[in-house]
Amino acid sequence: MGTIRKEIVIPAPAEEVWKALRDVGRAHERLTPGVLVDCRMEGDARLVTFANGLVVKERIVTIDDAAMRVAYAVVGGPPAHHNASMQVVAEGPRTSRLVWISDFLPDEFARVAAPLIEVGAEAMKKALGQQPDPSSQDCPG
Repeated sequence: MGTIRKEIVIPAPAEEVWKALRDVGRAHERLTPGVLVDCRMEGDARLVTFANGLVVKERIVTIDDAAMRVAYAVVGGPPAHHNASMQVVAEGPRTSRLVWISDFLPDEFARVAAPLIEVGAEAMKKALGQQPDPSSQDCPG
């Protein structure tokens, strides 16, 4: 089974990154704007539309608040098998690490998955790194 592991350091508190990640029905707005152009929930699955027109159905397997982890599996997609998880880990008070692991069959699917993961990781770093830092707000006075 092919595996791609991507770690993304994000200049934002883990709790803020988690709020965006756990909002699985708004991934196109909060996680990967520009890479995903639409996302809509259908029961326990979401239909995501990529900028290139590809539509994928992803069953949400778990949203684990304690571990700050989301797991999902592609159903009816081009690979024979694809499951993934994303987990947020605090690196400090204003920095977090998002760990994204994708497993798939056949191994050759890496040629398709790797570029999408790279583009998605860059979009997440940009979108999540722009979360407002409440401690840096200007005080009136």
